[in-house]
Amino acid sequence: MRLAILGTGRMGEALLSGLLRVGWTTPDQIRCTVRRADRAQALADAYGVHATTDSAAAVADADVVILAVKPQNMHDLLDAVGPKLRTGQTVISVAAGVRTKTIQDWTPDGVPVVRVMSNTPVQVDEAMSVIAPGTHARSADVEVAREILGAVGRVISLPEEQLDAVTALSGSGPAYLFLLAEAMIDAGILLGISRDTATELIVQTMIGAAHMLRDTGKHPVELRENVTSPGGTTISAIRVLEEERVRAAFLNAIEAARDRSIELASD
Repeated sequence: MRLAILGTGRMGEALLSGLLRVGWTTPDQIRCTVRRADRAQALADAYGVHATTDSAAAVADADVVILAVKPQNMHDLLDAVGPKLRTGQTVISVAAGVRTKTIQDWTPDGVPVVRVMSNTPVQVDEAMSVIAPGTHARSADVEVAREILGAVGRVISLPEEQLDAVTALSGSGPAYLFLLAEAMIDAGILLGISRDTATELIVQTMIGAAHMLRDTGKHPVELRENVTSPGGTTISAIRVLEEERVRAAFLNAIEAARDRSIELASD
């Protein structure tokens, strides 16, 4: 398929790299657009693709168009390319908070749009992506989106009205885990362990715990209880976390992120 990636920043480049790595398409079938000519040249040199600053030209013969610009730049992009999009193309938006209706309002009637909410682990092929079809999206369009995002992680489908919650959970989720890792590393330093050693201990612990959650199929409560011996060290720590209302803080924080996502979409 001929692919146009409009806005080849971190997310766009991660998708580009993943798709080429799994052989979903070939460099000669890809058109990438960026704002600066030097950045376009760097992409062309790195991946062998045709890179340009002209988004309108890039979509002319594309089968699939990925809108990967920052949300605040979406209106300018759609002003330039929206009227040129066609019903035979699949349009995939990875811009956080931008509704499919917003994109459909800037494009000819019937253009299929699929909205995607992904997260930063797309850079290491471990993204969690959620796809939501717009009004005109067909099953084939959804499948194309699933294939593309599947090259850089896991993919599920949900109704679009749930994507604000998805943004709060998995979209912002890596930041919560990074904050937790930071706090645990600082705790290690407080207890006399070097920063490098504390970092190694915590990072591998988080990786191992994540694999257990994913691969065993067990509920988090069961896995936690397996670590929590009666009268032991873990239950002492968990008692403090519960007394400090850490669980409630997470609930409130994620709800606040969901509310902010709704606000941003209505701006």
